[in-house]
Parts: sequence; C-alpha cells; structure tokens
Amino acid sequence: MPLQPKSKQKTFHFISGMPRSGSTLLCNILAQNPRFHTTGTSGIMDVMFGVRNSWDNLIEFKAAPDEAGKIRVLRGILENFYAPIDKPIIFDKCRGWLSLIEMAERVLERKVKILVPVRDVRDVLASFEKLWRATAATGQLGQESQNYFKFQTAAGRAEVWMQPDQPVGLAYNRLVDAIGRGYSDRLLLVDYNAMTENPKKIFADIYKFLDEKPFEHNFNHVEQVTWEDDAVHGFRGLHDIRSKVEPMAPQWPTVLGAFAERYGRLNFWKKTT
Repeated sequence: MPLQPKSKQKTFHFISGMPRSGSTLLCNILAQNPRFHTTGTSGIMDVMFGVRNSWDNLIEFKAAPDEAGKIRVLRGILENFYAPIDKPIIFDKCRGWLSLIEMAERVLERKVKILVPVRDVRDVLASFEKLWRATAATGQLGQESQNYFKFQTAAGRAEVWMQPDQPVGLAYNRLVDAIGRGYSDRLLLVDYNAMTENPKKIFADIYKFLDEKPFEHNFNHVEQVTWEDDAVHGFRGLHDIRSKVEPMAPQWPTVLGAFAERYGRLNFWKKTT
C-alpha cells in the first residue's frame, strides 16, 4: 500500500558535491521556482543510513528477514519527513548522497538525479583558509587540536582539509568514486565559476538535466531562504550568500601561494565543463 496517494507523491532530487562550491547559492536560486523546495544541509540521509545499518543487527529481523519492509521504512522516512511541504519537487542537500546512490535508487525505485557543485580545489582550500583566519583569533577548531603541528602553516592546513576524513578530501573522494562506480549519467557537475559567470546558461543546463520546464530566475537578487547555525561547525558565515550572482577572481594565488598549484591537477571536471 503506497504511503501517499499517487497524486501527492513528490519527486526527490539531491544536491551533493564539494564544500565551499556554491551549494547554498544554488539552493537559494532554485528556491525562486515555486515548484521547488530546497534545504540547508540535511540530516535525513544520516537517519536513513542509521536505520539501514541497524536493521539487520536486530535479532528479530535476523530471525525473520524482511528486505521489502526495510525499503518501505526507508522510503517512509524520506517521504514523511517532507510530507508537510506543499511543493512537488524536493532537493535534499547532503554531501553523503554520493556515497549512497545505491540505497537512494532502491528506495526511490528509479535512477536518481544529483546536482554536484564543484569548484577549483585550490579555491576550495583557499576558502577554508580564509575561514580559519577569520576565527583563529578567538577559537580553535577541532581539526586544529587534533593536527596541531600541521596547522602551523597554510600548507599544512590544506593537507588536513584534504585528508580522506576531512571535508574537502571526503567530498572529493566520494565524487571520484561515484563516477568510478558508473553513475556519471546521474550527476550534473555544476562548476562554481561557470555558475557565477554565466548563470543563465548553467540553469538552462540544470533544467534540461532535471526534465523540468524552464523558469526565469532573478540572478541580481537572490533572497536567502535556507539557514543554518554555523556555530556548530566552528565557523561564522559558513552558509551566507551574496544576493547578486557575480564571478569572483581566483582566491588561491594570494591566499595560499605557489604550494597550492599541485592541487590544480585534481580539477578533472574542467576537461569537460
């Protein structure tokens, strides 16, 4: 029995990519379309992930496996969480979705569509460096206390951010792996520089990818409708956006310097975007 009448079922898409790459801006531009609901960083994927992982550890389900029941419960978590939203298209933003495409497709019973914000890795690292400098005078990040000696230099801080268990390295590895698993057709890489330099073209590409009717967005005044308490991450203004979409000059040459050049080879998407 379906959890909702067919006519009320929503279409779920995901936003999952690199940090500091315009995902908050992307969500708030999309939110101008009255058919779309976008989120700040969402935790519903982690709830589903936890249920999936604990399900088979219960002795009752070990004794009486119910794979179909598990999928219904996971689908119910997603659908019921967004049930109060009176919009047909939901964009759930969470960087973890790239690692859980298989689960998402089993739950939704279709191929997923994921918008993947990306940005020159050097500028992603420069953005983290600028955030660190803005907060270093009055506080210490968890990463700094755990990597004190590496945090003594900008090069060392960049190395920490690129570790596989840290924001940049984890997100990058998830993207590379999703492509390696054969899911390129589910992904639309949205380059930050391209989006800010020519937003009209990029959003035309997005609507084509989503099979949605084009919508006239206002790129000169983007109202921020998604909010997060950035204090929990140790940074101020982590998810603030500028109201006007306009390009930024590369930050890494002046913020990081020559050592960052080696990270430029990681920008594999620049060959195709």
